[in-house]
Amino acid sequence: MPRGRAKGYDDQREQILARAAKLFARRGYTATSMNEVAEACGVTKPSLYHYVRDKQQLLLEIAAAHIARLEALVDQVGAETHAPESRVRRLISAFLDVYAGSQAEHRVLTEDVRFLPPADRRRVLDGERKVVAAFADAIAEARPELRAHDLDKPLTMLLFGMMNWMFTWLKPRGELSHADMAPMVADLFFGGLGAVRAPGAPALPLSHTHSHNGDSACLTPPSSSSRSASPLRPRS
Repeated sequence: MPRGRAKGYDDQREQILARAAKLFARRGYTATSMNEVAEACGVTKPSLYHYVRDKQQLLLEIAAAHIARLEALVDQVGAETHAPESRVRRLISAFLDVYAGSQAEHRVLTEDVRFLPPADRRRVLDGERKVVAAFADAIAEARPELRAHDLDKPLTMLLFGMMNWMFTWLKPRGELSHADMAPMVADLFFGGLGAVRAPGAPALPLSHTHSHNGDSACLTPPSSSSRSASPLRPRS
């Protein structure tokens, strides 16, 4: 009869993934040893291998779990009832809320996934594509004419560019939080600099956050190569 897992196994494994993510984010994946992971987790190295096969599996599990949370989030927002622009704003707010609580995991996703073998990278990329597609669909719903010019995904990439790299400059206990930044990102995305409000300022009606005449023919569609890239992590 197979031996069952000890009580608390799943909790201990989650703790190992969380602490390994912090180490990878701080020191870099390649510069971190399994000895250091074991020490940070308060376990012996042989005990660590009871939870993960090797360092590569640690990296995969951290990245895959983070993407899975983001996939669940787009599904959740997709099931809610929102006006088109409000849906995009809800996605921005929800994602920045997750980013605020998982900055180490997000840094690992954006910087270290390139060290995974091809099959594992594809697994992570498939999740990223689902997330990107959900944002692109929401943007196209708010501005349907943009999809006719293949601009929904490039605009999605610009939006992720604003959100994904906050960890490089936004201080965890600084004057501004991710929650403060969410409406700024949305206002800047929809209305440009003139629409951005200070934290706590009254919200403008959605119809005032942007103005357009529906004519985007003057915008030059990007190349097909730029449309196929995922904004969640840089190209290696």
